Amino acid sequence: MKTIINWKVFFILLAAFAFGLFAIVPYSLALQQNTLADLQLPLPLIILIPIQIISQTLIFGIFIAIGLFFAKRIGLGTPILEARLNGEAVAEKVRAILPISIILGIIASLLIIGLEVLIFQPALIQQLGDKANTLSLETFQPAAWKGFLASFYGGINEEILLRLIVMSFLAWLGKFISKTADGKPTNTVFWTANILAAILFGLGHLPATALLVPLTPMIILRAVVLNGLVGIVCGWLYQTRGLESAMISHFSADIVLHVLLAL
Repeated sequence: MKTIINWKVFFILLAAFAFGLFAIVPYSLALQQNTLADLQLPLPLIILIPIQIISQTLIFGIFIAIGLFFAKRIGLGTPILEARLNGEAVAEKVRAILPISIILGIIASLLIIGLEVLIFQPALIQQLGDKANTLSLETFQPAAWKGFLASFYGGINEEILLRLIVMSFLAWLGKFISKTADGKPTNTVFWTANILAAILFGLGHLPATALLVPLTPMIILRAVVLNGLVGIVCGWLYQTRGLESAMISHFSADIVLHVLLAL
């Protein structure tokens, strides 16, 4: 009898999530170095960071299980990982998703760069003056190796959170409004869930942005549009090719944005 949740998949995703939390630490410390310098921390960072990572992993373990539950209910999930755990050969499956996942991730990153340079940065300079330079993709970048490690967080953790958990849940809710003959959400529902998850993804970047500049309507719009581009691409890949494809695409976009631009 099949279980409601594939616990092997669960523990692999949980371990990957913990790895992503460790991987983003150098990047996060670089972003928050000025803020941290003025804070009185209850414990040294070398102790505080592992405590936070362990606690976040345990908390999100619950949400990962919930995400897997709802994903299975609507026909989504981790097809390549599940096939490998079932003893199937997956090399062909991986080769099938790699090109489109990488290419779409790169295209999304180039669109982000174009919109930032041509539209948002000029508007922000007019609105904020020199403060806008702190958000520039070209001038404000932690070291490339930190961006490389942070790309694992984007590809793994953000996809687990926004696609596996949030998008799956929203699509599951939407099927009670509109579903196909076999009880799955309609394409309209999937796209609605995809767009909503992408908007939340953009809004989720605002706390980090607020450390650098005041949050204005233009700043909020920028966060939603630029981050939402990657979110929508990954959401479509998640629906059509599985979570692994979305992870690869997100990782590819972050490599361009946080590694290549930092060189």
